[in-house]
Amino acid sequence: MSGLTLTIQAERWREHLATTFARAAVVPVVKGNGYGFGRERLAAEAERLGADVLAVGTASEVGSVREAISGDVVVLTPWRADDLDAVALATDPKVITTVSREVDLAALSAGGERAPRVLLELRTSMRRYGMELAEAGSAVGRLDARDAAAGQPGVVLEGWTIHLPLLERGRLEEARRLSRAAVALRRAPIWISHVTPEEATTLAAELGVDVRLRLGTSLWLGDPGALRTTATVIDVHRVARGERIGYRQRRVSRDGWVLVLAGGTAHGVGLEAPSAASTLRSRAISAATGGLEAAGRALSPYTVAGRKRWFLEPPHMQSSMVLLPGEEHAPSVGDAVPVQLRLTTAVVDHVAEA
Repeated sequence: MSGLTLTIQAERWREHLATTFARAAVVPVVKGNGYGFGRERLAAEAERLGADVLAVGTASEVGSVREAISGDVVVLTPWRADDLDAVALATDPKVITTVSREVDLAALSAGGERAPRVLLELRTSMRRYGMELAEAGSAVGRLDARDAAAGQPGVVLEGWTIHLPLLERGRLEEARRLSRAAVALRRAPIWISHVTPEEATTLAAELGVDVRLRLGTSLWLGDPGALRTTATVIDVHRVARGERIGYRQRRVSRDGWVLVLAGGTAHGVGLEAPSAASTLRSRAISAATGGLEAAGRALSPYTVAGRKRWFLEPPHMQSSMVLLPGEEHAPSVGDAVPVQLRLTTAVVDHVAEA
């Protein structure tokens, strides 16, 4: 197969999935690019695991997974009245909507033929979405008053949702504090991200309610040894030092081979999430890398003859040019070479099982 290929060692990968899934009450997350595999494929794997619910990022992603599963779909991005997909799906019996503001809860509970199923999101130290505890208490009071007046629920509360930062320090303590406060307001399941399966199980025992653990990266990409990404060699050319090449006609610094390889910006090659640069070492690496890129030099993710090779210019839309210097043996057209991809941002041409 030509292009970029993600090859899965299927037996090993599925063993990791099953082991991870069994460690807690897991809700598989299949949002965005489907962690490099595609949302449809991961939804089918979630069904194979026996998941009763899975999570997507946005309401627009629901349609890509709902036919592959028999259970429910929870939308992680909070509901907004100007999101037409979210509005249309709010009363779908298979969809669970996240609500992060009292004003949105009021709109959803205003009445209709079917009561929306909702999760109420609490604000954490992430400071992204969610209600402070005072607002959450007001929201629960509003629901109680509305339900008593109408004689039927305006929404069906499926639980509380808590999205924690990645840092381990203080994470479990914050999860405990918010979970206890939520359960005190209304006894309901806790849906949580970024704690370990063991921590989720501990919380469930302490609180006496179900704790649903959302897992994405650690589930699908938790055994990197089961995954391999390769790129097809599209063309090979001899080049001499000083010759100009590419869109920008830069001079080649050494004799060698120009390799045209599958994968470009459309695949996520050369793109990466910004680094947090939280330590002096990481900041120094970031500064050094930035200086090389400013000077027109960037190390590619492609490995040829045992080493990462330099880009000759920034990746093109669907291919990249790298330099194999000296007299090293060049690969042939049609060969496959390893390429290191961040699968949370990559789009591959083929997914194969081995």
